[in-house]
Parts: sequence; C-alpha cells; structure tokens
Amino acid sequence: MFPRYFALIPAAGVGSRMQADCPKQYLSIAGQTMLHHTVQAFLNHPVITHTFVVVSQDDGYIDQVFPEHIPNMTVLRCGGKTRKESVQNGLQAMRSLADIQANDWVLVHDAARPGLTVALIDRLMEGVREGEKTIGGLLALPVVDTVKKVDGQQVITIPRTSLWLAQTPQMFSYALLQRALDAISDATDEASAVEALGFAPKLVEGHPCNSKITRQEDFELVELFLGAVRRTNII
Repeated sequence: MFPRYFALIPAAGVGSRMQADCPKQYLSIAGQTMLHHTVQAFLNHPVITHTFVVVSQDDGYIDQVFPEHIPNMTVLRCGGKTRKESVQNGLQAMRSLADIQANDWVLVHDAARPGLTVALIDRLMEGVREGEKTIGGLLALPVVDTVKKVDGQQVITIPRTSLWLAQTPQMFSYALLQRALDAISDATDEASAVEALGFAPKLVEGHPCNSKITRQEDFELVELFLGAVRRTNII
C-alpha cells in the first residue's frame, strides 16, 4: 500500500501579538478568514487524503467558518497550550479517526500562512520524493538580506550563504513525527525535533506568498501576494 498524505493544521493559538478581537486565524484577508484560505489549499489538492484542523476545546469561531460538514476535513477540539502540544494531540486523534499508518506522510502547516497554494504543496512533495533516503522536508526560503547579530555592544555580520527561513508545510512520516515530538521537549517546529534525533530534513524552496502573518503590518504584504496568485495562477 502506497503511503497516503494527510494535512494537520494547528489552529488553537490566540494570536496575542495581533491585538485583535479574535484569534488571528479567524481574521479576514482577501475576503475569507486566514484559516479558510489555509484549509482550502489542502482541500483543492488531489493527493491529500484528509485535512485535520486542531482548535481549542472552547473555540467559538470554527463553526462560523465551516458551518457545514466539509468532505475530507475534520475539526479536532484537542488544541494544547502550545503549537507542539496541539500537533501532538492532533496526531493522537488522527490515528483513531483515519487509521493512519506509520509510513503515511503528515504535512503540518501554520494556520497563519494563508498564501499556501496547490503548486507549493506539489513542490514540497516532489522535492521530498527526489531526495535519496530522505526522511521528509519543509518549505523554506534562502536568506537574501545581510544578517546582523547584536552581542552586547558589538554588531556582527553573519554570512547568509547557508541560512534559510523555515516555512510550512513541514512533511514527515507519521511515525517519525510522533517519535520526534515525543522525544524533544523544546522543539520550535517539527523539523527541529526531527533534526534533534540526528536526521537532516530536506529544504525545498518555497515562496514569499507563503509568509506567516504575525503582526498587523504583515496583512498587506500577504494580501498582495494572494491577489497576484489569483490573477496569474503561477504559484
């Protein structure tokens, strides 16, 4: 049996840095909530078997975004206090609901990256398949700006040739992802947990349209990208 592909979207955060009236994944951008854009990218992809969205137990917004049953999508009300906890809880719930096998692929994606496209998902899948003995990978962007590090009163320029900015989705087998997150308590993302086990995830070049919305000023940039993608349909 060939491995299947599942999407897991942790969406239990409160988005405190946005200083908004609701969690940032429910803020509107380009006519839809961020979460709606994010989920739709996976629903539109022909290879994704099922998409799981992890929200907090007392989430009062999700039913407004998806008021009806959506084929191939399930909302899991098992969000944790951190993104890592939400992903771990989601993985546990997925196993009983979808009969996920150890070698099935899981694509974990930030709810606050609404610029994800079917083409970028394809690029990640193809990039991971092309690698020899690859254990998974993630979308990322090579750093193009000069990077400065401030150490006390000293400013140090860091060579950027080997620096990348991690994006999502981050794609690993179900078994490896669960093992890594269970073993590494201080992982900042799925890839860092896998790296801590001694593996080297493949970096697949993403696109700025897939930037994460963290602050209010990020909205305009991502909205511009969303408009461009819709007009050109090239990413």
